[in-house]
Amino acid sequence: MAKRRRAEAGTPALRVLAELGVAHTPHPYEHDPASTAYGEEAVRALRASGLDVDARRVLKTLLADVDGRLVVAVVPVAAALDLKALAGAAGGKRAAMADPARAQRSSGYVLGGISPLGQKNALPTFVDSSAAGFATVLVSAGRRGLQVELAPGDLVAATGAALAPIARG
Repeated sequence: MAKRRRAEAGTPALRVLAELGVAHTPHPYEHDPASTAYGEEAVRALRASGLDVDARRVLKTLLADVDGRLVVAVVPVAAALDLKALAGAAGGKRAAMADPARAQRSSGYVLGGISPLGQKNALPTFVDSSAAGFATVLVSAGRRGLQVELAPGDLVAATGAALAPIARG
């Protein structure tokens, strides 16, 4: 019985939002297994499904290593992560992208489905400050082919994140 209820609740990301009582809307789409540009694929698929989305409000979740510790960076799909800015926001000197296998182990999610919500290990999280300019943003809901839409303030609160200018482009 517990397993069934857990399966009905969806991914860990969606369970966290439900437990916190955060208003959110899941947006499933058909994931193309050949795709490796997951964020861009999400934007294209959501647009094809009739959802009017700006690539600046669809956010990708990246894990980085800042001075030997993992942190989560959430930036627009239409931008790149500024590693120097992330290091500064995290109080460090140097940042590099995390090894993909390490990112998957730490988060409990697969690449292309890493959500900033419901990660296996709670990590310092930084959301690009541009997110605050939108009524809602979309992030991975914990699997390829599933995004979740929510208010940026709710994303920050649910992840314990700090807003910081960590994107470029």
